[in-house]
Amino acid sequence: MLTEDAGGTGHDLRHHGDAEVRDGGAALADLAVNVRADTPPPWLREEIAASLSSLAAYPDGRAARAAVAARHGLPVERVLLTAGAAEAFVLLARALEVRRPVVVHPQFTEPEAALRDAGHPVDRVLLREADGFRLDPAAVPEDADLVVIGNPTNPTSVLHPAGAIAELARPGRVLVVDEAFMDAVPGEREALAGRTDVPGLVVLRSLTKTWGLAGLRIGYVLAGPEIIASLERAQPLWPVSTPALAAAAACVAPRALAEAGHAAHRIAGDRAHLVAALSTLADRGVRVVEPAEGPFVLVRMPGAAAVRRRLRDLGYAVRRGDTFPGLGEEWVRVAVRDRGTVNGFLKALSAALR
Repeated sequence: MLTEDAGGTGHDLRHHGDAEVRDGGAALADLAVNVRADTPPPWLREEIAASLSSLAAYPDGRAARAAVAARHGLPVERVLLTAGAAEAFVLLARALEVRRPVVVHPQFTEPEAALRDAGHPVDRVLLREADGFRLDPAAVPEDADLVVIGNPTNPTSVLHPAGAIAELARPGRVLVVDEAFMDAVPGEREALAGRTDVPGLVVLRSLTKTWGLAGLRIGYVLAGPEIIASLERAQPLWPVSTPALAAAAACVAPRALAEAGHAAHRIAGDRAHLVAALSTLADRGVRVVEPAEGPFVLVRMPGAAAVRRRLRDLGYAVRRGDTFPGLGEEWVRVAVRDRGTVNGFLKALSAALR
């Protein structure tokens, strides 16, 4: 369903999961933020710590950029390092000249917020619950010259087929695919990162989710050299810190890729346990969007706003869903956690449902 520019009203596009655990929420079991638990690992902390002896020098991103390019089999001209994927959305909104940007929702709200802040009117394509929140390429207007979609999508946890997303490509159109959670998918199936045969393709990756580096801010953009050059001109000087550059190089090394692959399989098992646990509450109106493929699940439940408050009193934080266009107050997003945490959460949820 296409909706016309709504001025951004009706949804708090700047609300993110970290808000659920700020200001007195630090003691809560955190199922609101989509950062992998127990990260960064010790070896990565050591790599970052070793970079601190170089802080007197200005950051030099050439080695990290080359490492990311090699990881995806691309020339360095197709890679731009950014201070997290969020910075990339701001750069795209400021650097690209677009007439009709379209954001496919429900999804991460920062792309739309950045476009609006840059003065662009934004149209929304709202995917429907009845269709499992799956993409219909025909729903995107033909004259859209910028299309933004997440894969796997936050918060629905839907993994769209790469072929369906590639159908959105057109001459004269920039197709932005947010793959911030793709490394949590076993085998990264349906990934478009590294593809050079899709016209106008821009892929965004984050290293903050799998590696627990949200406080460090590191991500990157993969795109054609012309787009990369435009985005780079919009960046300030030295946009990525020396510790973040060290993290980038470390996180795309073979050892890290192997560890991320193992973590993706572990997350898939823990997610299956979470979905099965939530399914036991189906008779009380709890419904999980399936199949879920990300490190989180989208859950519909009666009285979700009140349930969230009761869960906080019981020691658990989940992410409200009504700030995502296309969702309402009956939705919450729940991060995948270890089975012990999930079992405790399920008991609390059962008590919170009234």
